Amino acid sequence: MLWLDCPNCGRRPIDEFAFGGERRPAPDWIEGDDARNFDEVWMFENPAGVTTERWFHAAGCRRWLTIRRDTTTDTVVA
Repeated sequence: MLWLDCPNCGRRPIDEFAFGGERRPAPDWIEGDDARNFDEVWMFENPAGVTTERWFHAAGCRRWLTIRRDTTTDTVVA
């Protein structure tokens, strides 16, 4: 099971969190705020390797957490 270290609640199982998406910049070729917002929220790349992600601690302190996770081994690296 994957565990995340919440700065408020300590080490907690992934079941307590909701995935909030990858943190990445919107491509320069996208013009307009609405198109950029849509791309940031709904278009996931799911690359192999280390990614920066947002997780919401829904069953705990209800705060957002930013982590760096290696998707090939499913381990948190930072």
